[in-house]
Amino acid sequence: MTDQLEKCSICNALLDEEDLFCANCGTEAPHQRREQGATQLTTHNFSCTGCGASMSYSATAQTLKCPFCGSTKLDKQQDTKELAPQSVIPFQIERPQAIQIMRNWLGSSWWRPGDLAQSAVVTNMTQVLVPYWVFQADTFTYWTADTSQTPFGARGDWAPLTGSHRGKYSGVLVGASSALTPQETHAICPFDLSSGVPPDQTDLESMTTEPFRVQRKYARPQARRGLENLETEACHKYVPGRARNVQVNMRLENLQSQPVLLPVWIMAYQYNQQVYRFLVNGQTGQSTGNAPHSWRKVLLVVGIAVAVLFAILIGVGLLTTIAAAVGMDHRPGSPRHTSPEPRQVFSTTVGLPLESQRLVTTSALRAQPTLARSAPQTQIYSRLTTRWVPASPRDRLHFPPAVPPPTARRYLVPHRAHCHPS
Repeated sequence: MTDQLEKCSICNALLDEEDLFCANCGTEAPHQRREQGATQLTTHNFSCTGCGASMSYSATAQTLKCPFCGSTKLDKQQDTKELAPQSVIPFQIERPQAIQIMRNWLGSSWWRPGDLAQSAVVTNMTQVLVPYWVFQADTFTYWTADTSQTPFGARGDWAPLTGSHRGKYSGVLVGASSALTPQETHAICPFDLSSGVPPDQTDLESMTTEPFRVQRKYARPQARRGLENLETEACHKYVPGRARNVQVNMRLENLQSQPVLLPVWIMAYQYNQQVYRFLVNGQTGQSTGNAPHSWRKVLLVVGIAVAVLFAILIGVGLLTTIAAAVGMDHRPGSPRHTSPEPRQVFSTTVGLPLESQRLVTTSALRAQPTLARSAPQTQIYSRLTTRWVPASPRDRLHFPPAVPPPTARRYLVPHRAHCHPS
């Protein structure tokens, strides 16, 4: 079925064939004769009172049960004309294979209960032909991105890049089911559409089928999003190095769609008096579903994380306490004060007697005048073989080997010697 989109004569916005007015400017859409899709008469129609799903059951079915929720409360519906599929994909996965796929999937995650794969009981299992829309289109895209390969001499880490791309896509699937969510219909893809057969070659009366409940005009936006994702991946390959902020502005051309029925195993299993749904692709075996989590494992991981965080906090607290204690021991006047040995040079002082050298704490006297008046700040030293690097190249300031505290700068200055005549 061809969806050749028309354009509004005022704003050039694209018009769907069901649109009476332009969604952009409100202009009346031109009335043209369009080919309507083929329809078929569906019989044995039922609707589930639990989940609201509609389906057509096999005439040979003895007991009716909703394959989506497992409910047995079904209401008989009248025979109606529904959209006829253009292709049907037959089942290739048998019942034992589908059950094994489910049990392998249930035991594949560590977060689930350990006995889930063995204790889960299959309560319902049905082959259902689920409706899908298959889209194909040509695309013309302008794209922009940031690349990590910057020109020589650039100061930034990223450089802008732009380009255009033409693509052709086919087989873009959009679910048309009213009972399955878009996430579920997308998770069991892909399907091999080349193996489809015409509906008249399939006995649809003996199979459970779901009618098309999502119209094409509502499926088209989902197809566009899927095509934009494909175009983003395609344009990402043209960006050298690492890429970020890849944006595409896509225009669709020759958009076409057709309705198909695809095989899906819909299963319901019970664990701890709770019912969960599981889906298996009836052709490729791709699966998805719901599963419970083991809260014991979750609490165990949370407890380990809290214990590790608590240990880190304790370690940081101990290090802070030790650092504070060491800092107090390094204060001037502390009995356990030990300063690291500074850079020293060795020389010999000439011309001054031993008793004529004293240590004057000039910075300490300026910083603590009260302490300077109350405590003696002058000390006499007798060793002259060690000195500190002088504060000024012109000074020959000598320090004792016992290193003073680093909180105050101390200088050894010569004291006026008392000279006695011989």
